Amino acid sequence: MEIGLTLTMIAVFASVALVAGSLTYVGIERSSSQNRRLRDLLRPRSARQAGGVTDLTRQNEKPGRLLSTLGTFIPKSPKNMNLLQRRLALAGLHKSSHAVLYGLAEVVGGVLGYVVPALVLGWSSGFVFSILGAIVGFLVPSFVLDRRIKLRQKLIQNGLPDALDLMIVCLEAGLALDGALLKCAEELHVAHPDLAEELRMINVETRAGKPRLEAFKNFASRTKVEDVRALVAMLIQTDRFGTSVAQALRTHADVSRTKRRQRAEERAAKIGVKMVFPLVFCLFPAFYVVTLGPAVIKFIQAFGSGGFITGGGLGQ
Repeated sequence: MEIGLTLTMIAVFASVALVAGSLTYVGIERSSSQNRRLRDLLRPRSARQAGGVTDLTRQNEKPGRLLSTLGTFIPKSPKNMNLLQRRLALAGLHKSSHAVLYGLAEVVGGVLGYVVPALVLGWSSGFVFSILGAIVGFLVPSFVLDRRIKLRQKLIQNGLPDALDLMIVCLEAGLALDGALLKCAEELHVAHPDLAEELRMINVETRAGKPRLEAFKNFASRTKVEDVRALVAMLIQTDRFGTSVAQALRTHADVSRTKRRQRAEERAAKIGVKMVFPLVFCLFPAFYVVTLGPAVIKFIQAFGSGGFITGGGLGQ
């Protein structure tokens, strides 16, 4: 019994330490990205384009080395690792440390899911629940990642019409397509940071020598958004046949804006149906307690203290 308790305490301590370390690293990285955005807004544009992020990189060197060391103890086949990196890229997580954090989250979730039911119910009686808890805890990071992917896809889809309008203005002002993409990425990095990051990545790939059409295809594969796929197909056709890019973008922007309005109207139409369950399970019980509660109390008092119950019924 003492050995089991000692192992339990060690497992709990290790899990809490891993969770605390992971959350600390995520907090440092998030604060660093926020500081970088604020600093970019306050700096002049020339310094913003030429300046680096060496101080932030230096701050993240030690956590990155620690996570790389911990990642060697997490078994992952190359096929599963490639699949995981593609899923993380869909969620906007492109660093190698994010894969290590995901593996640590799976390990910590499985350990906590196994230990907590065993501590509550006991090692013998809670064995089945511990196995189920370990499975659920191991799968929780996957569910969270899928939810983040869907949220990011929705944000990119909602921000695409605004980006297209800004791109049309840039093209009509005389900028080339690459310059328009870079300008959109600079202007949208506060309102739509996910979409701005993808547009900036297109510009980085084209500067590195990759063909523009291939960069657009990579943009569609990184997001898996239907509107983005349609936009990329339209840009490919425009480049192939030599038609006006601004006119094609204006038509596609009108279609995207109409789809966004239709999605908003669809969500508004579903609100009435979704409000039925909160009304039935939350509001109506309280309403019945207030309206029928006094009558029920009077009924219980009348028949409980009167002769109908205590007096033996109708015969007396």
